[in-house]
Formats: sequence, structure tokens, C-alpha cells
Amino acid sequence: MQAGNALPRPAIEAVIFDMDGVLIDSEPLWQQGEYEVFSALGVPLTPAMCQQTMGLRVDQVVSYWQQRFPQLALDVQSTAAAILDRVALQIREQGKPLPGVVATLQRLQDLGLKIGLATSSPRRLVTTVLTTLGILDYFTLWHSAEGEPFGKPHPAVYLTTAARLGTPPSQCLAIEDSLNGLLAAKSAGMTLLAVPDPHSAADPRWVWADYRLPSLAEFTTAHPLWQHLRGIAAVQP
Repeated sequence: MQAGNALPRPAIEAVIFDMDGVLIDSEPLWQQGEYEVFSALGVPLTPAMCQQTMGLRVDQVVSYWQQRFPQLALDVQSTAAAILDRVALQIREQGKPLPGVVATLQRLQDLGLKIGLATSSPRRLVTTVLTTLGILDYFTLWHSAEGEPFGKPHPAVYLTTAARLGTPPSQCLAIEDSLNGLLAAKSAGMTLLAVPDPHSAADPRWVWADYRLPSLAEFTTAHPLWQHLRGIAAVQP
């Protein structure tokens, strides 16, 4: 399904993936880790509350709840580390690629396109995910918002990733599942393929996405977006 503005020209030369919710169904793992840690600290976290911070860096998540429960005096660094420990363990034990991920990466690699990763997750978790899923070698490079002054929805992580790929943002396709990620990618001036998280799929803000799919399993070469990837014209469905 196509939505939003028409694709920019020239053709897409780099594809930049978000990680959580796009490559791996880690959002339930994040929610479980956050619930366990915050509950032990006295924050009455619920699944609906977790949706409010989806797509943010883990330190931003802790700061978000610290501001709303100032009486608990949460320590950002130690709380974030505790959450990361729980999530990393669950990823190593349960992690697997979402449907369509490996096939999409293989098609992009076969075309010779640059493949990047721009994520809110910290570096240690990126390596855990990519190695656990066995997809590290598909990526030209990856970048974490942990190294930026601001995380998503600020566009910095996408702009830095594009710069390191040597590709103008207008020639990049971003693939995102969260509204914070959508805002970051569109603010960076990129074309956006949205694969919305089911909990937010009905949100009207997804109309800002250039393209939208329920799953990367449907991102076959029959999809109209493929004709805008440089060199794709000769590829048949």
C-alpha cells in the first residue's frame, strides 16, 4: 500500500533498517524487561504505558518514567543497565528474525545496495541481535542513537547513518515500525516504508509514511517500491 508523498528522485541507493520490531520481535522482550525492573523499583508499569516509550533509547525510557514518578528517585544509568541485561538474555534465548527479514536483506544485497541499521538500542544489544539472528554480514554498517546527543524522534541517528554510508538522505529508504522512528526518518528527509507495530497500526499519523506493509514478508519484488531501488528494473517478481 502506498501512502503519503511520492518518492523522491534520484533512485534509492541505500536502505536503512530500524532494529526492534523490524528485524526482530523484541518489543515484548523490552516490555517484559521494563516491567520487571520498574515494578521492582515501585513504578506501576502496564503494557499500555510501555507503548508510550516505544522507539526511545533505554536511558530516555528511564528518564521518561523518572519525570512521572519523581518520588522514586530512579538512577538512570543503573536502571537502564538492569533492563538491558534482561533484554539481552531473552534475545539470546528466544531471538529469531521476523518474517521476510532474511529474504529482504538477501534481495537488497544481491542488488548491491548499501544496507544500514539505525537504532535506538545501545551498541551491546545491536551486536547481540545481529549475531543471534545470523544477519550481521548483510549490513554495510550499523549505528546506535546511544552515540547521539538525542535519540528518536530526533533525526540524528538517521542523518549520521546516511553520512557514514556516503548517501544523501533523499536517496535512502528507511524501514520503521514505531511512530517515533517514523518522525525521525521523515525529519531526516528519507523515504519511509512503515511496518507498523500492531498496537499503533490504526494511528492516523502513519499516513505520513510513503509506503506501508503489515510485514516484510509482503515486501516482494512485485511491490511497486522495488522499481525505485537503483538497478531493480530488470528484476522480475
